[in-house]
Amino acid sequence: MKIQIPWIFLLALITTILVSCDDTISELGFTIQPGKDVISVGSDTLFLTAKTSQVDSIFAKTKNPVLGEYIDPLYGKIKSDYVGEFYYPEGLAFKDGAIIDSVRLSIAYSSWVGDSLAPMKISAYELTKTLPTSKFYTNFNIDGYYDPASPIGEATYSVASSRKVSDYYTDSIEYYMDVKLPNSLGQKILNYQIDHPETPINTNIFHQLLKGLYITTTFGKSTVLNVDYTHLFVHYHYIGKSSTGVDSTYVSSLGISITPEVTQINRIQNTNNQLLLENDEYTYLKSPAGVITEITFPLSQIADQLESHSLSLANLTIQALPNESEEKFKLSPPQAVLLINKDSLSGFFENRKMYNNLTTFYATLDSKFQYNFSNVSPMINYYKQLQANKGEKLQDITYLLVPVAINYISKTDPSGYSYQVTSSMSHLMTPSAVAISKKPENMRMDLIFSKF
Repeated sequence: MKIQIPWIFLLALITTILVSCDDTISELGFTIQPGKDVISVGSDTLFLTAKTSQVDSIFAKTKNPVLGEYIDPLYGKIKSDYVGEFYYPEGLAFKDGAIIDSVRLSIAYSSWVGDSLAPMKISAYELTKTLPTSKFYTNFNIDGYYDPASPIGEATYSVASSRKVSDYYTDSIEYYMDVKLPNSLGQKILNYQIDHPETPINTNIFHQLLKGLYITTTFGKSTVLNVDYTHLFVHYHYIGKSSTGVDSTYVSSLGISITPEVTQINRIQNTNNQLLLENDEYTYLKSPAGVITEITFPLSQIADQLESHSLSLANLTIQALPNESEEKFKLSPPQAVLLINKDSLSGFFENRKMYNNLTTFYATLDSKFQYNFSNVSPMINYYKQLQANKGEKLQDITYLLVPVAINYISKTDPSGYSYQVTSSMSHLMTPSAVAISKKPENMRMDLIFSKF
């Protein structure tokens, strides 16, 4: 009788008794026969190196900006604000005889980082020139786009004092911070409608009336909001006929928002000096636009082995470290990270690319505080073949560990079963931070080879 050893069982058994060696493949003595068809299996361990790198800027044309300032004793300062244009829906107009009552900016958010009791002052500035059609990065220079001496609205709030609206169906709560703006802003829109009845206002025309707003905080260093929506409301009243034909006063509002159809740029300023100091134990991740971890894979060390062996498994686990600070408010670690070649990061998010499990991978933080990339052997085999096509041996490569946000959509299969799939990936804009262990025992990649 011929005994067939299933590959899954074989690999599980090999992993259990895996023995590392410095620069050679340990033959484990397993074979699959009969005849001349013999497969031998071996293992090796590759030790990686890592360091912390400063992020100059990230792609910041975002739907959900962050607003505020937060100072952490270890991870430094995060200061964030944003500029945005407003989208004017087709057909939106004032009722005849409208009289402006008030104008307000309403910033809606459902989550935050920091102290919910700490006061913060929000200031809104009218843009003096049109935003660019490119250069949507967190280091966007706001100078020249507004008059810093002339805010058109200011308000002091805390999360605890924000207006709250509950959703009956989902039990979720949306928080609102309202900033009163001058009535002249609404009057300008109304005057255009009255003076140009033959030309309804659209988004392009509206940008001539209001190029956009710069929204920032000028007080408070303990809270950062994750903004969901930015609305502009013009409240007014008008005289109209009731159902009985009697003149009555009615109230209404004209509402517009910053939407994905127009430009919104999140500006981020970070202080990362302490994180960039050299040390032998840690590297760091910090979002948004803070620091990332560079990982070097010394593939040249296994180039010779790969000429005579097939790599079937390369397990990589990144060990994060809990934040044991006694601070009441602490930054949480990013829940998902992208592993991407350093040379491939530019343009990745701008072009809405996704991980492919060939040269890019992602992992989520598990209960052991680990980011587990279960098998990155396709990446090593890819670069092996790429170099072979050039007539060269496999070289070392540098990858980046980048905090990301994963967006999902729901789908339903023919049987009616609902499930979620990844729809997009972007830089993580929510403030987060974590230390990564770079001790040798935590920067190793276990390899399994087979030789035919």
